[in-house]
Parts: sequence; C-alpha cells; structure tokens
Amino acid sequence: MTMESRRDVFHGIADPTRREILALLTKEGQNVNALAEQFSMTRQAVSLHVKILNECGLITISQQGRERICELQSQKLAEVDRWLAPFRKTWEDRFSRLDKLLATDQDSTTTQSKPKRHGKS
Repeated sequence: MTMESRRDVFHGIADPTRREILALLTKEGQNVNALAEQFSMTRQAVSLHVKILNECGLITISQQGRERICELQSQKLAEVDRWLAPFRKTWEDRFSRLDKLLATDQDSTTTQSKPKRHGKS
C-alpha cells in the first residue's frame, strides 16, 4: 500500500497549515507561489502541503500556462460533515436541554423577584 492510497480527507485537514490553505482557496484558485507568500515557510514546504491536499482529493491542481493553479474541491469536505453529524446532534440536544433549563431558571427568578403589591393605603 502506498502512502497516497492511505491518505483521506482527515489526513488533509489534520494540519493547521493545510486547513489555512483550504481557507485561502475558498475565495478563488491560486498558484503555489501565491499560496507560499501567505506563510512563513519555504515554497517547498507549502508545495508538500499542496501535494498532500491533492492526494486527499481536497484540491485539484491544473496547469495553466507555466502556472499550477490549486482549486478547492469542497464537496470532498462532505465526508467530514457526515462524520461530524452524530456529534453535532449530540451537542445540539445538550444545548437545547440547557436552553430549557436556563429558561425555567430565569422564569422562577423573575417570579421570585417581582415586588408584592399590597392594597391601597
């Protein structure tokens, strides 16, 4: 098994630099040199990250003249979304229960703090 066949979307997003490259590509495709200018590392280091993202299917690289243009393949991130779905549901349920608890607590606090009115003096 080659390293390339073991790479998946999670390998691609595991590194903060690669996540930042993906974020930069959400706006528009960029060549490797333009991407490298955004980081305080060598162009070769950025090229390695780009290669990994390409192997993971998160970006495509197309030759346009003398430039290699990197473009985001956002549909590949759907794998991450599907994996996160059960966790998202768990947290949404927890937040919903917390919202209800806080609303109940706020209602009881509001009721207790209202001044009692007495008849006219």
